[in-house]
Amino acid sequence: MLALAFASFGVAAAEDAAAQTVESFDQLPKDQEVSDTVIELAGWVVAAEDSQGYPFAVIDKAAAQILVFGGDGRLRGAAPGLFGSATGDHTAPGIAGLALREIPGRDRTTPAGRFVGGFGPSLDAGRVLWVDYDSAVSIHPTATGVPAERRAERLASPSPDDNRVTHGCINVSPEFYERIIRPTFERGGVFYILPDTEPLAETFPEFAQSRSTAQRNDGRRARTARQ
Repeated sequence: MLALAFASFGVAAAEDAAAQTVESFDQLPKDQEVSDTVIELAGWVVAAEDSQGYPFAVIDKAAAQILVFGGDGRLRGAAPGLFGSATGDHTAPGIAGLALREIPGRDRTTPAGRFVGGFGPSLDAGRVLWVDYDSAVSIHPTATGVPAERRAERLASPSPDDNRVTHGCINVSPEFYERIIRPTFERGGVFYILPDTEPLAETFPEFAQSRSTAQRNDGRRARTARQ
């Protein structure tokens, strides 16, 4: 499924990237598709060299998917993830200084945007992979936590509808974290988180502009072909 999806990369490295997906670690549910937006954004990151040679991840909150790429643009792995229980794309002011129990339900969001992150210390969890240190959003493996939240079960569910349960951080399976996340981002990386409600053009303006230009060019070619 992933090999076919990424065969549509509109970049010079498309064939190499698609071939690499055969060897990548795929934990996505068998019949779950990867959206065109995710595919196009990943292709744009590679073509525009937007991650500047660093590994990157494209994260789709709506589909509860995380796709991880190496600095060479090749797909290393894809997996479901858990995200903030509240729908929203911004972080409430001062939230990084609050204890988990103090964060209001409405503010338990996973922010959208482009973030440059890496491993660093935390007050309560040791060394963690910070996606955005200022808003205290990290990626970490699913833990037992509160049994009533059933995080492991939610992560294993084939539907993304039950994957909104965290205080804002991103959870993945322990296996995906150790096999893909930790080694890929050991020296840092770039994280692209798609929005819940904000326009894509506001979250990723350069990508949206490039996408719009490509669509206009495709339209011109189509009209020319019919003449």
